[in-house]
Amino acid sequence: MQLHYIANASVPSVSDKTLPVIDPSDGKAYDEIQRGNAEDVDKAVRAARRCLDSVWSKLSGAERGRLLMRLSQKIGEHADELAAIEQRDCGKPTKQAKADALALARYFEFYAGACDKLHGETLPYQEGYTVLTWREPHGVTGHVIPWNYPMQIFGRSVGGALAAGNVCVVKPSEDACLSVLRVAQLAAEVGMPAGAINIVTGYGHEVGDALARHPGIDHISFTGSPTVGTLIQQAAAIRHCPVTLELGGKSPQIVFADADLDAALPVIINAIVQNAGQTCSAGSRLLVEESIYEKLLDRLGGAFENLRVGPAAMDLDVGPLIRQSQQQRVWDFLSDAQHANIPMVAQGQVVDDAPQTGFYQAPTLLRDVPVTHRLAQEEVFGPVLASMSFRDENHAVELANATHFGLVAGIWTQDGGRQLRMARRVKSGQVFVNNYGAGGGVELPFGGVKSSGYGREKGFEALYGFTTLKTVAIKHG
Repeated sequence: MQLHYIANASVPSVSDKTLPVIDPSDGKAYDEIQRGNAEDVDKAVRAARRCLDSVWSKLSGAERGRLLMRLSQKIGEHADELAAIEQRDCGKPTKQAKADALALARYFEFYAGACDKLHGETLPYQEGYTVLTWREPHGVTGHVIPWNYPMQIFGRSVGGALAAGNVCVVKPSEDACLSVLRVAQLAAEVGMPAGAINIVTGYGHEVGDALARHPGIDHISFTGSPTVGTLIQQAAAIRHCPVTLELGGKSPQIVFADADLDAALPVIINAIVQNAGQTCSAGSRLLVEESIYEKLLDRLGGAFENLRVGPAAMDLDVGPLIRQSQQQRVWDFLSDAQHANIPMVAQGQVVDDAPQTGFYQAPTLLRDVPVTHRLAQEEVFGPVLASMSFRDENHAVELANATHFGLVAGIWTQDGGRQLRMARRVKSGQVFVNNYGAGGGVELPFGGVKSSGYGREKGFEALYGFTTLKTVAIKHG
């Protein structure tokens, strides 16, 4: 049984209630976590505040950096262990789970180096004044982390917050939290002060809501759906608590006739099947110039048919979806496509020896998806690629921007002028030209526009969101 982790100690929930941990590969429970409540959140927030006031706020940036570097190294030493935990908890193929563990180590490595480099400025002003700006931490930050990338999002969110001088209370998803609990234990082993990192598990409507409403939380970082993001904002707004939101996307891959298709194809496929399509930045819309539409779909169709889906431990192209309700959600989207007579180009295959009780979905390529259909508008969060054609550059921009989301976009063209024009005109927080994702890009600020949220995590830019700016004007004559 897994317990909360508060002030460097494993702690049972006040309620004594638990929730099952389900293996997505076979649908069976294999462990339990605590079903936390508002009292557990309060204990964690109080522990965090004690740490901030007594220890953490007194450490220099260099000292915080050394702690984070030790944690990065410790994570690297335990990468195989963490990958195995993540694999079973989330249903990730081995290579994806290992990549997530290494990315987590890299986040803490990056933020370890950034701790003592968050500088203020000296501003020119009137004669007789010296004006300074300082970056100060918010204090106790709350982090609501989803189930699709627990380790990576923990690293980008908590790593940045700690580097900026905050202490953290984390609510991981009830569907995937075991790796986060283990990382908190590793942090204690390398000397992280008690209360710097606190983990409370449970349901979002109980633990997440209590965290957003708690008067001792000074900033909230949330990654998840727009619907829950709205609830988080509303709860935090009562206290005027600042919020950073990453709320998903419906990201386009825009392929022009002059694109290098040999380079583009594997990237386009990976961008929709990685993590079984359960990725906020998944390239879930394929926009193709008319003159190469049939050619590209023919090549993609053949590649999709060769994709194999199965248990995480088999390390195939695609693992299971996280839970039965997510599997049903994908089925509902595909049923809607069938009723709308949207043609299916190709599907991958679930291997014969995949357990019938697992939550599997074959990667599916659809064509001629109307721009107003929900498959072109809503986040499926599964391995479903919706394709459509465009006439010219203006039409491509129109289609790319025709959703409420704006998280990531991919542009495939050899025309340098078009690359820059499209990058400027597409409404998106990140734009990749002739690549997609840039290998994870720990250093690259990440976040969206429109319904994809606001604020930025990853990179040095995240430190600005995890701090507040103070202006000091000194009159000295």
